[in-house]
Amino acid sequence: MNYYSFEYPYLILLLVPIIFCLYKCKEYMKPIYFVHLQFMRAKRRFFKLEWIVKILIFILLCIALSSPVVIDKFNPLNRVGKDIVLTIDASGSMNSSGFDLDDELSQGERLSRFEITKIVVKDFLLKRYNDNIGIVIYGDFAFIASPITYEKEIVSDMLGYMTQGMAGQNTAIGEALAMSERAFKHSIAKTQIIILLSDGEHNSGSVSPKDALKSIKSKNIKVYTIAIGNKGEADAALLEQIAKESGGEFFSAVSAKELQAIYEEIDKLESSTIKSREYLLKNYYYQILLLLASALLLFLLYREIKR
Repeated sequence: MNYYSFEYPYLILLLVPIIFCLYKCKEYMKPIYFVHLQFMRAKRRFFKLEWIVKILIFILLCIALSSPVVIDKFNPLNRVGKDIVLTIDASGSMNSSGFDLDDELSQGERLSRFEITKIVVKDFLLKRYNDNIGIVIYGDFAFIASPITYEKEIVSDMLGYMTQGMAGQNTAIGEALAMSERAFKHSIAKTQIIILLSDGEHNSGSVSPKDALKSIKSKNIKVYTIAIGNKGEADAALLEQIAKESGGEFFSAVSAKELQAIYEEIDKLESSTIKSREYLLKNYYYQILLLLASALLLFLLYREIKR
């Protein structure tokens, strides 16, 4: 993520007195008297052009002094992050309403559990500056909606296209875990995390949660599980077992605010190694401005010599 800034922005204010002086402090031209002016070839002097060039030189020098930079705050070369797969239930029950966000975030709309989950998850992934993020969607079956990548904006956009029911109406938690594990196939991160969200019970798929969990444990993948909805809707016992045996934690939420708080808690529990420190990759451009100012100065010197 790039943005433009200045190392010493206040030095640009030097332009105010300089330009004022250039405008008000005019050069004193001492008159010289010659006879027989017809023998002198008159030269036209471009004072206006020279004045403009001088102003440009001072502008370039002041901007160069303020040191313009392009900052890459979250460059992959500067990070030591984690690989995280966000595994989201998109079964039929996720179309239920009554799990609304507060008015400020929902803007007065009545949203389904799935839509609310997308909003909360999007906020979570965009904050994981130093990590790679992937998304798995599951229902009757599971699929990788977005492979693990550092480009969180792309993952966020992909999440926006996801709809409830696109993977079927049932809940295949075993398939979800197996597909989430497959998403780490090319991962080289030391820490691999799955955050699995569900509002139902395992009732579909060819892979049992027990078998999927066994494989996940063998690869040291940590699983955080989240049960959402009213008590008894999600299989809390299964989700708690998955989290406990994989080294993660189990959470439950009956409202959107609680769901937000859970993702914030996971964010704190799994803060990346350099998240508390700011690593910046800066590209300086003052040299270009100095070269331009030098070129204009040489132009003025050349004109003076030619006179």
